[in-house]
Amino acid sequence: MISRLLSKQLKRRLFSLDSMIEEAVGIPIPEIVSLWGWARFREIESKIVEQAVGEARDAVIDCGGGVVLSDRNIKKLKECGKVVLLTATFETLLSRLSRDRNKRPQLKEGLSWKEEHRKVLAEREDKYNAAADLVCDTTSKRPDETVHEIIENFKKHSWVEA
Repeated sequence: MISRLLSKQLKRRLFSLDSMIEEAVGIPIPEIVSLWGWARFREIESKIVEQAVGEARDAVIDCGGGVVLSDRNIKKLKECGKVVLLTATFETLLSRLSRDRNKRPQLKEGLSWKEEHRKVLAEREDKYNAAADLVCDTTSKRPDETVHEIIENFKKHSWVEA
């Protein structure tokens, strides 16, 4: 939702990596993971990152949370623009993720849904922070407030025209 609002406010094209992956492969992400596993999904994701970066000039690229697992993905994204990390408290993230609970493939075997997400977040936290040019805590903000904060920070740093 944030990426859609941000692209609209900035009048920029939106590239949704998850949508691009599903379009390229022709099946939903849970099926990709079920058929071929996470490693193959990450290979596909990296190809789509490269494609998006090649096409995206003055655009917004909406990435899934696992994109940071590849240093090459992050390098490509940072060469093309700025990386914004949207954070929230763990409880808020769980609440938001629970809306898509049946759409998201399991990342870790043998853990409860809550513990799986706690573990994945802990494993990725350093990579998220290292990749970020800007960190926005969205815990108590409406999407339009987050978009406003991103745009104001981009203007302040001259990443977009004021």
